[in-house]
Amino acid sequence: MEQGITVDIDAPPGRVWDVLIDIDRWSEWTDSVTSARRLDQGQLRAGSRAELAQPKIPKGVWTVTMVEPGLSFNWEQTGPGVRTTARHRLEALPDGGTRVHLAVEQAGWLGVTVGRFYRKLTDRYLAMESAGLKARSESSTD
Repeated sequence: MEQGITVDIDAPPGRVWDVLIDIDRWSEWTDSVTSARRLDQGQLRAGSRAELAQPKIPKGVWTVTMVEPGLSFNWEQTGPGVRTTARHRLEALPDGGTRVHLAVEQAGWLGVTVGRFYRKLTDRYLAMESAGLKARSESSTD
């Protein structure tokens, strides 16, 4: 089961990417995250991990599975019977802006059940994240 959202941001892809990969500051710009912290140092790469706390969802550790610097990253969290994958992809627009695609997929033998249970909350959190990313990326200050 996959859910997603797309938002156009009036900021260059480099700016949006910098905001997106600064995971420790996510709670500053999206109400869908109450705390976030990288569990390792250095550049975001496959194998990087972060702990996220979100309202109404148990705290979890996310592991990056794929990074295309400046373009996209995926990470996942696993639990009994379910694997949650979150995708973040940037697309440069001709006017200098950025189109961002965010998606969450629930897989595994409990994936559909978990996805249905959290469907409305996931839609709300995707909307919060996209709106917050847009506002932070378009602002002149961090």
